[in-house]
Amino acid sequence: MSTPTEVHLTNHLKQKMLRGEVASSMTVRLVQGIEIVQVAKTAGFDSLYVDMEHSTFSIEATSQICIAALHLGITPLVRVPANTPEYISRVLDGGAMGIIAPHVRSADDAKAVVQAAKFPPFGGRSAIGGLPHLQYRSIPAITANPILNQSTFVAVMMETLEALDNVEEIAAVDGVDMLLIGTNDLTAEMGIPGDYDNSKVSVAYERTLKACISNGKQVGVGGLASRPDLIAHYVSKGCRYVSMGHDLGFLLATCQAKAKWVSELKV
Repeated sequence: MSTPTEVHLTNHLKQKMLRGEVASSMTVRLVQGIEIVQVAKTAGFDSLYVDMEHSTFSIEATSQICIAALHLGITPLVRVPANTPEYISRVLDGGAMGIIAPHVRSADDAKAVVQAAKFPPFGGRSAIGGLPHLQYRSIPAITANPILNQSTFVAVMMETLEALDNVEEIAAVDGVDMLLIGTNDLTAEMGIPGDYDNSKVSVAYERTLKACISNGKQVGVGGLASRPDLIAHYVSKGCRYVSMGHDLGFLLATCQAKAKWVSELKV
């Protein structure tokens, strides 16, 4: 068994993007069993995130999925339903290697997320022993906390006009790893819901990319799974994380295609 000084914990999603490679992610919104992790692994996704904001998932079910992902080498993230310590710290304690914070509107909002996600001296997260990330081993906080801080991925969502107005300040917040653009909510706020080709969307991506590149942060593409052409365009501009849709959407699309094929058979 490893001694405390030999403990290592690598966030493969984080490392892949730091190498300049593009990381793919699958959203889990429907399937609450750990089987969905094996599906994501077999499909070839780098990461999955449990969407607690738009589902009925409990923290217990979320934790089980995250622990399964840890063992299969897929980086588990959780989009929390509220950017509060009682959600952020609990999903991290339960096995998540990172959080996605929705509806961040300012640098102060982003700082509060980091404060909840990181142990001192970078945040105020309460210390706990025997985490699933470290296989429940009892490792002194002086060793464990820096390792966990380094591996914990913090993404904040850019999905409001107010966030866009403050993007430079948000991107400059220490401890934030990525700004994930929620294209659907952002276009709704712009008064152009679903109009992904609108120049306002392009400007939003360009401004976010400029702010993040200047601050050494990553930019993620969200809400454009139906538009691979636009995903490819924004990846070419510098985005390194792509949310490719959720389990319900994948299942329904395949079912619809099969049913349609049968209905069109000639008899």
